[in-house]
Amino acid sequence: MRYIAPAGIGLFGIVATASPALAQTTALPPPTKCPAAVAEVATCYSAKHASGAYILAAMPKTWNGNLVVFAHGGPAVVPPTATTSENDLAKYSIAVKLGYAWVASSYRREGYGVRMAAEDSEHARQYFVEHFPKPKRTLFHGASYGGLVGSKLVEAYAKNTDGSLNYDGAFFNSGFVIGAAQGHDFRLDLRTVYQYYCQNLPRLNEPQYPLWTGLPADSKLTLPGLQALVDECTGIGKPIDARTPQQKQNLANILGVMHFSERLLARHLQAGTFLFREIADRTTGGRNAFSNMGVEYRGSSDDEALNKGVVRYAADSAAVAALKADGEATGALPIPVLSIHSINDPQVAVEVQSAYRDYVKAAGNEDRLVQAYTDEPDHTAQSASELAASFDALLAWVEKGVKPTPQSIAARCNELRTTFDGPCRYHPEFMPKPYNTRYARGAAQVPVR
Repeated sequence: MRYIAPAGIGLFGIVATASPALAQTTALPPPTKCPAAVAEVATCYSAKHASGAYILAAMPKTWNGNLVVFAHGGPAVVPPTATTSENDLAKYSIAVKLGYAWVASSYRREGYGVRMAAEDSEHARQYFVEHFPKPKRTLFHGASYGGLVGSKLVEAYAKNTDGSLNYDGAFFNSGFVIGAAQGHDFRLDLRTVYQYYCQNLPRLNEPQYPLWTGLPADSKLTLPGLQALVDECTGIGKPIDARTPQQKQNLANILGVMHFSERLLARHLQAGTFLFREIADRTTGGRNAFSNMGVEYRGSSDDEALNKGVVRYAADSAAVAALKADGEATGALPIPVLSIHSINDPQVAVEVQSAYRDYVKAAGNEDRLVQAYTDEPDHTAQSASELAASFDALLAWVEKGVKPTPQSIAARCNELRTTFDGPCRYHPEFMPKPYNTRYARGAAQVPVR
């Protein structure tokens, strides 16, 4: 999930190129301030769509004629503003520096909704086309949750019924491409294991609720409040020597079972709390889409007691179907897709790529998917050289029909290091293990779902 600070409201006009050499199709609003990363090479514009989503566009002063439509990570936990996409434009300024026009949607509201976010991203593309000269090629770029958004967008919007294309190719970095139904099961494991040891979410003297609901609809719990509860139980906000023996034992048991690092505990609990409430409220109609029935948890100081005492939930088949319909790829790929991921990604496990490959292969579209792997230790932390090599590889695939390989992407990255900052950490030989080898279920006996 994504932290976004509230900001001021921008222009309510729609974007268009500021270059006098390019014909305009509608009147331009005044430009808005660009992030510093692109201020010298582009002109930026802000707009608000009728849906409530904010659009941010950047037109390079030297445009290569192509467009990147960007989808951000999340889901956000605060309402969008006109400045929501500025950090994304700064972080992925490499696209603009390569000469691409760039446009993104804030999404119309905070919270979960994959198909909603895909529609909002498509609205951003439509507005660009209506107010700028038509791009030669349009590439989609999704990061983190935006990769999941992209996996649904390419299925719904890439190709028109007459065979014409709205998007020519798609690029995901660190994408949550496994989808919500499989990808969030481990967070139900976390909620149940955490509650077994901590018993403060909810407390025993508070009204009880099914943990798969995340929180009651009327709960006033905040992110700082959640952090305080986690710290109370595990001491995670304190130096190790300031934690009580019980806090140390609670933390060791939770992490021993869940198999992720200490720094991600609050992050994953945030999703298993606030995001789960969103999913239950807005996607599954108050029904449970997650199951931990039959999961044998291992790695604690007393596995027998844990498995006997942990609360169990069975998934509702209609809820699972609704969650998959909104946020799980079918494997339909009408256009080429390049997906890169860090082997060491601490937030979205690299094994999600195995699940995505399986979806695509089952749909008979494996020839339209290329996956490549880097090794930075953070989420969505690929270098400018690594990103530039991916854009180059995808565009060559689209324009020349030359399907890239992990080896050719790595080689192109090394060529670009003389132009762009950052290392090339591609590992062409790497292949991720199946997703069910990760987290608590990687060490558990899990029934086939």
